[in-house]
Amino acid sequence: MIMSAEAWGLFLFACIMLNIAPGPDLIFILSRTIGHGKKVGFGASLGVCSGAMVHVMAAALGVSAILATSAMAFMLVKYVGAGYLVWLGIKALMSRQSTLQVEAMQKASLTPWGAYRQGVLIDILNPKVALFFLAFLPQFIPHDGTLSSHQIFLATILLGAIVILVGLVIEAGFILAAAPLGNYLRHNKRFSLWLDRLFGGLLVGLGAKLAMSE
Repeated sequence: MIMSAEAWGLFLFACIMLNIAPGPDLIFILSRTIGHGKKVGFGASLGVCSGAMVHVMAAALGVSAILATSAMAFMLVKYVGAGYLVWLGIKALMSRQSTLQVEAMQKASLTPWGAYRQGVLIDILNPKVALFFLAFLPQFIPHDGTLSSHQIFLATILLGAIVILVGLVIEAGFILAAAPLGNYLRHNKRFSLWLDRLFGGLLVGLGAKLAMSE
């Protein structure tokens, strides 16, 4: 697929702005990084990106169109995803001890693999991500008959992978910046506990927002 330099510039600019915007994915990654360190943060980031790649594949295959046309399918995925975000948020809100302090005392620790699985679920269970790829990617793919269906499929995968790779780089920057903060907060029990409450409240709020979205 060939795009003009102007089109590529617009596409990459849009990728950067979309990935910088705060949302459930970024808040989840930051909370895991601050609470458990860089390795867990990168695990969460890779999980989110893996979930996004599932949506890209679905968009390329046309499966995401089901969510756009079926109210029942959209609502089912939406409420399951919202429930999962709220559940994670309530766990943080109800904890009697900060996850930072728990990890420091080695009573419990989230592994990178555990964060990866959570990240995959958070992204896959967000139907708005599926609709985003379905609406965003085709804008940069010619539909004038010059490309075959196979070429359109490959172009969708390519552009989706670029969006995800840009997100991975941006998230890595956030992780590297947030990790030292987590190390500092492990020595401040009260502040780290309130930080848990903040992240928990944000996840609950994002879950509620997702549940109320049309």
